[in-house]
Amino acid sequence: MSYKYDPKSSIADEFINDEEIKACLEYSEKNKNNVELIDQILEKARKGKGLTHKEAIVLLDCDIEEKNQEIFALAKKIKQDYYGNRIVMFAPLYLSNYCVNGCLYCPYHAKNKHIRRVKLSQDDIRREVIALQDMGHKRLALEAGEDPVNNPIEYILESIKTIYSIKHKNGAIRRVNVNIAATTHENYRKLKDAGIGTYILFQETYNKESYEKLHPTGPKHNYNYHTEAMDRAMEAGIDDVGCGVLFGLELYRYEFVGILMHAEHLEAKFGVGPHTISVPRVRRADDIDPDVFDNGISDDTFAKIVACIRIAVPYTGMIVSTRESQKSRERVLDLGISQISGGSKTSVGGYAEPEAEEEDSSQFDVSDTRTLDEVVKWLMDLGYIPSFCTACYRAGRTGDRFMALCKAGQIQNCCHPNALMTLKEYLEDYASPETRRVGEELIIKELDNIPKEAVRRKTEEYLTGIHAGERDFRF
Repeated sequence: MSYKYDPKSSIADEFINDEEIKACLEYSEKNKNNVELIDQILEKARKGKGLTHKEAIVLLDCDIEEKNQEIFALAKKIKQDYYGNRIVMFAPLYLSNYCVNGCLYCPYHAKNKHIRRVKLSQDDIRREVIALQDMGHKRLALEAGEDPVNNPIEYILESIKTIYSIKHKNGAIRRVNVNIAATTHENYRKLKDAGIGTYILFQETYNKESYEKLHPTGPKHNYNYHTEAMDRAMEAGIDDVGCGVLFGLELYRYEFVGILMHAEHLEAKFGVGPHTISVPRVRRADDIDPDVFDNGISDDTFAKIVACIRIAVPYTGMIVSTRESQKSRERVLDLGISQISGGSKTSVGGYAEPEAEEEDSSQFDVSDTRTLDEVVKWLMDLGYIPSFCTACYRAGRTGDRFMALCKAGQIQNCCHPNALMTLKEYLEDYASPETRRVGEELIIKELDNIPKEAVRRKTEEYLTGIHAGERDFRF
């Protein structure tokens, strides 16, 4: 059966259309050194309204050094214009590694008989959350394998309720994002009612043939059901969804076009694209050797992918995880990344009490093993504001309401002061003395970058209140 490309369609084979992707790749190969066309695309991109997947792949494939420098410079400018120098902080919390799927790239696959299977009880979750709060985290991303017996939706919902209920000293988790397998409209409505932030689901690969080979068994084998999950989530009322591919499984050019087509589809059908796009790369893990997958990408290619996604979807947040090294993360921060994890554990639990090496339950090896405090200081030393802000989510500025704020360029009068206030909370409650010193200097300097005088004065007033012991101010 032949499918026609249609970004508004509800059928995965039509909004992620194989023929359209291959035609774009062929077009780009022919035009990657077409200076006149590249200049036209860059001129359009400078307006900050984004690019189509067909235009963006030409920039990604361009191998003219002078033009590549323009691409990187434009990505930096767009990042600064829409997100400023804020970097939002979060941590993953793995609830369970029980899984019925047979994914070839993940150690949680059902046939792995020697990995330690673990599922957190609600008491375990309380201990983990208190440990995360004591680090300073305010935003979590819940992770769990797909297992209807061990990890039913009721377990996920109970865990979310537990997390939101825990108030320890000045700690509180203010936003719980959820990364669980594709599910039904009914279950998405339950997640919405539970007060989740973003629903996250990685596509892994948009190449249907490769997808089905990489997922030989289990419910995840169904490419269309998985790929259409974001539609069901948004139809069920979840405003913010987060997409991602696992670079290294398939040819990166195909994945790049695929993820932009997915963003265009959500924009065309629902009027708002993904809240975030993640860009993980295949990493070593228990019984998984990344060298088995021969589509790995270099750090240079990775950086260019980040830059071109930022140019193509200016209003979409971008996430890089602790799969990446400190050096790799540093390179992509100003090219488009707006969220990073810090002090992360990819094992089930592991925050309250570190796992023994022989009891490893992690999903992948962490490349950046620094503590949250070390990551916070590093970001500030680089001139970024580590932000623990969750204000938009809690004020109902999600979905198209957040995008309207972003497109109107009001980030500096809203997100910027909120970032400074949540950083002040972190400095007061959790930071080491040296991190606190660096942070206080940064806040004084960054107050001058709030455009509206009334907002700046109010921010100064709130900062004084935080120092006096008050918490949770927000614009």
